Amino acid sequence: MNLSDLDIAENQLSGSIPSILVNLTNLRQLYLHRNLFSGNIPHELGNLVNLTNLTISYNDLIGSIPSTLGNLIKLKILHLGVNNLSSTIPYELGNLVNLSDLDIGENQLSGSIPSILGNLTNLKLLYLHRNLFSGNIPHELGNLVNLTNLAISYNNLRGSIPSSVGNLTKLNTLHLGVNNLSGIIPHELGKLVNLRILHITENQLCGSIPSTLGNVTTLIDFRAFSNQLSGSLPEELGNHTNLVVLDMSDNNLFGYLPSQICKGGALQHFTIQNNHFEGPIPRSLKTCSSLFRVRLERNNLKGNISEDFGIYPNLDYIDMSYNQLYGQISPSWAYCQNLTYFRISGNLLTGNIPSELGKLLQLRVLDLSSNQLTGDIPRELGTMRSLFNLTLSNNKISEVIPKEFGNLSNLEILDLSNNDISGLIPQQLEGCINLRTLKLGKNKLNGSIPSQIGKLERLQDLLDLSHNFFGGKIPSQLASLTYLISLNLSHNNLSGAIPSSFGSMLSLSSIDVSYNNLEGPIPRSKLFQNAQVEWFIHNKGLCGEVPSLPSCGSATASTRHSTKNHVVLFAITPILGSLVLLGMSFIITIALCRREKPTKQKDNDVIVGDLFSILNFDGRVTYDYIINASENFDEKYCIGSGTYGKVYKVELPMEQVVAVKKLHPIEGMFDGKDFESEIQALTRIRHRNIVKLHGFCSNSSCKFLIYQYIEKGSLASNLHSQEIAEELNWERRAHIIKDVAHALSYMHHDCNPSIVHRDISSNNVLLDSDFKAYISDFGTARILRPDLSNWSMLAGTIGYTAPELSYTTKANEKCDVYSFGIVILEIIMGRHPGDLIFSLSSSDIRQMLFIDVLDQRISPPTAYMVKEVLLLAIIAFSCIHGTPQARPTMQRVSHLFINGNIPTIHEPFNSIKLHQLVEFSIYM
Repeated sequence: MNLSDLDIAENQLSGSIPSILVNLTNLRQLYLHRNLFSGNIPHELGNLVNLTNLTISYNDLIGSIPSTLGNLIKLKILHLGVNNLSSTIPYELGNLVNLSDLDIGENQLSGSIPSILGNLTNLKLLYLHRNLFSGNIPHELGNLVNLTNLAISYNNLRGSIPSSVGNLTKLNTLHLGVNNLSGIIPHELGKLVNLRILHITENQLCGSIPSTLGNVTTLIDFRAFSNQLSGSLPEELGNHTNLVVLDMSDNNLFGYLPSQICKGGALQHFTIQNNHFEGPIPRSLKTCSSLFRVRLERNNLKGNISEDFGIYPNLDYIDMSYNQLYGQISPSWAYCQNLTYFRISGNLLTGNIPSELGKLLQLRVLDLSSNQLTGDIPRELGTMRSLFNLTLSNNKISEVIPKEFGNLSNLEILDLSNNDISGLIPQQLEGCINLRTLKLGKNKLNGSIPSQIGKLERLQDLLDLSHNFFGGKIPSQLASLTYLISLNLSHNNLSGAIPSSFGSMLSLSSIDVSYNNLEGPIPRSKLFQNAQVEWFIHNKGLCGEVPSLPSCGSATASTRHSTKNHVVLFAITPILGSLVLLGMSFIITIALCRREKPTKQKDNDVIVGDLFSILNFDGRVTYDYIINASENFDEKYCIGSGTYGKVYKVELPMEQVVAVKKLHPIEGMFDGKDFESEIQALTRIRHRNIVKLHGFCSNSSCKFLIYQYIEKGSLASNLHSQEIAEELNWERRAHIIKDVAHALSYMHHDCNPSIVHRDISSNNVLLDSDFKAYISDFGTARILRPDLSNWSMLAGTIGYTAPELSYTTKANEKCDVYSFGIVILEIIMGRHPGDLIFSLSSSDIRQMLFIDVLDQRISPPTAYMVKEVLLLAIIAFSCIHGTPQARPTMQRVSHLFINGNIPTIHEPFNSIKLHQLVEFSIYM
């Protein structure tokens, strides 16, 4: 055939790439990208010697890059990016001397970057990012003098940045971020006079920022955050009159900021948080009207906030918290009409909160906490209906809570704690229907607790009314807060009994009613039966089936008050248990070896294998080391507890760390042979996004599991942390979701027999130091006997379980898919989506904007990430479909993340309605 061009890209074609294409010997251009092709790249493609363009990116290809592609010496464009290709870059690619574009980014390629690539002197574009490359950056890349775009970010590269990179004077973009690069930034980068984008983020670079970068006047985007850079920012950075983005956050930089940092008036993103900068706010920032995002928090900056800042019509986000700023908050901030995030906590501010702030109708976060503010809370703040987080804690604010706060229907966090606020809690607060956290503790509030608080059914994280002067009874209506995790009513004048209906609050993991005048029986529930005695001390006469409290039939006042001398027991709840279970770790190999005896087995007959071969421990020593290192599972080593056990962090010799889950001794729960066979099966599981279960130790009275350690803990704890959540940008969140999807796809479709997790939640997803995600606790459901009466307890965590589990205890893969959809929504919303799930069945959803449900602690997605975030939401809604059969498989979800083409949405991102994405999910 004489066919010269074949373009079948951007379809839904699947299967292998047919080797019969080799018959098209006249083919010059072959476009197969954005399909669902799987399998290997046929080595026969190396016979198409007339090819000038080969594009196979955005598929699901595996295997290695065929060395035969080195025969295609006419090739100018080779795009193999966004697949699952593995192995190394074949040496033969060095023959493709006519190549102008080489894109093999976003694969699983490993090994070192071959120096032979330095021969491809016609290259203009070289993308090697998001692979597993190790070793040094070859200095031969400095020979690619025609290169305009070089991306090697997101690998495991080490060593220094070669000074030869300074030869690449035509470079427009240089991406070296997220590696293990060390050493200094070479001053030769100052020769890159055409450079517009320089990203060297998240490495281990040290030393100062070279002043020669002041020569690169074309620079518009310079990011060096999360390194170990020191010294001051060179004044020469003021030469960058076109600079739009400057991000130096999370380093060890110090000294004064360059006074002319916004000399050109183009600066939009200026982020320097978590350094040691001192001195005044740069003069040029006051008139820098282009500013969009400013982060100065956690430095030692000084200055009068009333004088050092101007009016910024485009400003969306500013955080100046934890510096040494003083003065009063200027009413002029009201002219920053596009402001959505305003945080000045932890400074030395005085005076009143200006009522003019109520004009910031787009504001979502207002945090003025930990200052010395006085006066009342302006009622005008009640007009800020977009407000998501209002935090005024740790000031000297007085007067009352404005009843106008009841208009803040989008408010999720209200923290007025540790002030001098008096009066009653206004009943109008029941209008804050989306509140998740309400903190009013350590004030001078009085009267009774209004029953209307019970209408705030979405309260989840905390209700804290402690250290006030509340009297009367505890309203039974608070039992309607079924999602509430923590309740603190301590240090008040409350009387009467704890409402018995509190026993039905299944999510509650802690309740503190100490230092009141309460009496009568404690409600009957698992929470109260295993409660900490400190929750109830210093009351008039509480009693009940609680450790260290007297029985209601025989209690005396003196015995009730003696409970402070009793042993403290820790509440064991599903939510707290899941949260802690995620702290697990360590790499251990355990081979099963049993010593059978004809007589009854004693406690010291241990079933256990060898620790790490490098330690050469026998089974008995393995067991002894864990027992001794944990001091026989002393509570001080406990990092969490759950329904089926507690988790302990144990440090063994040679600095090996173990996360040991000691299983509760529940009668009949474990069958010996089944237990061992399941452990043997589970220890053979290998996937880069699944926490490794290495084995177990067991005797007649003690069984414990041993897991790999993942540094950052659970996804839930990271999302709950304000500081860490801000590090979780949209790109990182997308990759976390994809990691979980790939792991579940492996469990469902690549394991034989398949594994159903049964308890996918943000508590059972762990993050390492690079924010790579791992599924944890996938073995518990397998090793617990399914014929027990409490088998239904294994079907997940409240808020994540599929609706069909309300009428069946048989969990299958589609139950995991549902839970995964909830986790996606939690990641993009920054909180559990319970309130959103409620709204999906109502007409309210037709008016809800997608942007309004996104996590407000980070900026909206950039244009680069918009489509991906929309795809995440669409997939999430398809996963939580009420009909199990309508949910996609996890294998399908994995393919969608690689090749997902969302339907065309013509509206601007800010105008996209939630219901549109729900409707699009039907086609997934």
